[in-house]
Amino acid sequence: MDFLRHSFHQFLLFSLISLSCVSGTQFSIPRLGALRRTIRSEPKITSASVSKDFETFFYNQTLDHFNYKPESYTTFPQRYVVNSKYWLGANTSSPILVYFGAEEALDYDLSGIGFLTDNAPRFKALLVYIEHRFYGKSIPFGSRESALRNASIRGYFTSAQAIADYAAILLHIKKTFFAKNSPVIVIGGSYGGMLAAWFRLKYPHVALGALASSAPILYFDDLAPQVGYYAIVTKDFKENSESCYETIRKSWVEIDKVASKSNGLSILSKKFKTCEKLKRTFDLKDYLDSIYSEVAQYDHPPNYPLSIVCGGIDGAPKGTDILGRIFAGVFAYMGNKSCYDMNEFNHPTDETYMGWKWQTCSEMVMPIGHGNNDSMFPPAPFNLNRFIKKCKSLFGVQPQPHWVTTYYGGHDLKLILHRFASNIIFSNGLRDPYSSGGVLESISDSVVAVYTVNGSHCLDILPEKKSDPHWLVKQRKTEVQIIEGWISKYYTDLLEFRDRT
Repeated sequence: MDFLRHSFHQFLLFSLISLSCVSGTQFSIPRLGALRRTIRSEPKITSASVSKDFETFFYNQTLDHFNYKPESYTTFPQRYVVNSKYWLGANTSSPILVYFGAEEALDYDLSGIGFLTDNAPRFKALLVYIEHRFYGKSIPFGSRESALRNASIRGYFTSAQAIADYAAILLHIKKTFFAKNSPVIVIGGSYGGMLAAWFRLKYPHVALGALASSAPILYFDDLAPQVGYYAIVTKDFKENSESCYETIRKSWVEIDKVASKSNGLSILSKKFKTCEKLKRTFDLKDYLDSIYSEVAQYDHPPNYPLSIVCGGIDGAPKGTDILGRIFAGVFAYMGNKSCYDMNEFNHPTDETYMGWKWQTCSEMVMPIGHGNNDSMFPPAPFNLNRFIKKCKSLFGVQPQPHWVTTYYGGHDLKLILHRFASNIIFSNGLRDPYSSGGVLESISDSVVAVYTVNGSHCLDILPEKKSDPHWLVKQRKTEVQIIEGWISKYYTDLLEFRDRT
């Protein structure tokens, strides 16, 4: 198994490097995820560090919900976790708050997502966390590596199958916990937020409502500007520090200038203390691009990582050259390391990277690129033909860039949903680059947009802190009040329909 895993990682890394060389430079699409990517040197969360109130279960999940071929009935163990500490118990109709796991193992969500545990006492709710298929411990046929190498198996790795999984588990829980009349509120962040919103639209008989935090459901087809993400990253840096912004803007040309020298790549490798000697400037540029994207996206209080990067850049000793200042920003954010891994953000051994690479190469095609004007990044528009070529070489499939809007909708969203949909909160922070693909205007009285000017990615569903700014406290309070309204109306309807029968 170790040999298989190593071989797959080597194959994936070699393929990606080869494709980048032959097809030109296309920067990595910024990762989604409710939680900031864990820097690889940080300790992992273990079961011992999670509260004993969480109990783990495995549901015997159907591999294929949409076919009736013999192999469709194959099952695999899917992990879900339950916390019943504050729940009033069976047959009480107390709510169920459900967190949809997304493109990573569920372990980090148990402590990293605070909205459920913070509000469980108020709602007297049963808490449920469900892991996404093909992540964590919920992998068909046991090994992620073998699954992703098998074209027949990875075909079951889709968002539609994932939300069907969630429906099956929730119906199972309602039955086994004797919670038939308990209203279900589904919650998700980032890609998980998209799943929560889509789940409410596809499975209204299972979920009463959805909180979709930082869910860029409009970043498909031509619904949102392709340059929207990086326009906000640029805006965030410029508002924080004009000098920091200018240094970054000028650095790309400086990298090329140094690289053009006979030993230029060696000079850059030493200046940025890369773990391996640079073979091309793109790897360094993509690494820096990923840092700037991450700190803008997850610029959470009270630490504000974007300010840490700019503090390093602006705080470099007087006389430090442009690239020296850029490295000072890297040092400030990434910490003092013996060397810096240029694959830090795109590591082929990372399960989120591996799994999300497949998802974006099949259906989750988000056309994000650099703009040409008023940007601190070098021009790099999204090139669909290049993207298709890359995915076909990696997985032998052609991406379906229009499938998300075909299956879930997106075009003319307000016209379609203002009568059809109900009970969805789209929450955003406008400093989050992915808010450029979010729903920022309320669609109806019950499909509402709740945003903050200073918020960042999925900030509203993170654990409450005493240091939280007032605008964040207000946003969370608004969301809770809206959900309380949904549940109150549900209880009224429940009594009314009971009386009729």
